[in-house]
Amino acid sequence: MEAIQTFVNVFVDFFANGLLHATWWQMVVVTLVLTHITIAAVTIFLHRCQAHRALDLGPIPSHFFRFWLWLTTGMVTKEWAAIHRKHHAKCETVDDPHSPVTRGIKAVLLTGAEMYRAESKNKETISKFGHGTPDDWIERNLYSRFQWQGVALMMIIDLMLFGAAGATIWAVQMLWIPITAAGIINGIGHYWGYRNFEAVDASRNIMPWGIIIGGEELHNNHHTYPTSAKLSVKPFEFDIAWGYIRAMEMIGWAKVRKVAPQLKTGDVRAVADSETLEAIIANRYEVMAKYARELRRACAAELAALKNKGADNTPHGINLRVARRWLHRDVEKIPGHLQAQVADAAATSEKLGKLVAMREELRALWTRTNVSAEQAVADLQAWCKQAEESGIEALREFSLKLRAAKAV
Repeated sequence: MEAIQTFVNVFVDFFANGLLHATWWQMVVVTLVLTHITIAAVTIFLHRCQAHRALDLGPIPSHFFRFWLWLTTGMVTKEWAAIHRKHHAKCETVDDPHSPVTRGIKAVLLTGAEMYRAESKNKETISKFGHGTPDDWIERNLYSRFQWQGVALMMIIDLMLFGAAGATIWAVQMLWIPITAAGIINGIGHYWGYRNFEAVDASRNIMPWGIIIGGEELHNNHHTYPTSAKLSVKPFEFDIAWGYIRAMEMIGWAKVRKVAPQLKTGDVRAVADSETLEAIIANRYEVMAKYARELRRACAAELAALKNKGADNTPHGINLRVARRWLHRDVEKIPGHLQAQVADAAATSEKLGKLVAMREELRALWTRTNVSAEQAVADLQAWCKQAEESGIEALREFSLKLRAAKAV
């Protein structure tokens, strides 16, 4: 009888506390560490390495990430890479697997995981976009074949280590990627936040410090430079996964293939030439971001002048406030109900009108496809000449910076 009671006590203790007898705060720390490893595996291995080929990973990290993702998500590398590549190829169209622009932010936030699962069953998507992903024996016979068994094994491990509380830890692990990746990144990352660059889609940086979801917070940067292994581009931004990548690179576990370009400058050339044009086109998003700052400054100056005159609450002043937010955006990205106000602000200010017109002429240097390289250089030279003779100091200085641009 005593033996039975001892067995019962041991069983109850094991069920309640698991092998580790961890305190509540220790379990919170463990949960945060486990989910962070999962996020790192998704952003480094699935996203930057497999989907975009921004870096190569050695066998040790590659196999670890594959095994870890099998345990904690059950996702198949080929399916994830294919769906993500399709997202970029069809971004914000009806064929985008998870766009809040076409499907609504609420749908993506609440049912993003279901959208992923539905697309993973689309054989055409997997066949067209899933090339180049692992296809070895362990992939075919374990990871792809027994998807749910991995997460089931993770549940057993959690229960053994932490007892009944392990079920909660496991549930958090299982919900982490659907909430952060399928919901926050695919949803909020195309709906709310700030933009460094005028990417062709609605992508936004959720916050400048990419820690919680491994750097994926910097979504506008990623959509602007999708093949960059580093997602931070501004001095105030931080991409924690880039730190992990650099650490692995230093010990020979990774090799970075590409990062976002940075505009380099040297001496101001007498005239813009083919190298200037090459540098501008390669760094066109950064060029336009710098130009956008000049437009915002010009709007702010116009508003300040109106305020000094006590006329900032006139229709023109109100339109200028709207224009300050939207004037630097491509016309097709300005909400339809605001386009008239933005156009009115530009039309009633000679300086703003000139800046907007010159912006579109500058953008045409790389959006036109029917001109020769020689003609494009000639057009750039004409743009610089016009800017420097415009009488607008901001334009003159911007032109000089362009003439100092160097191709790397």
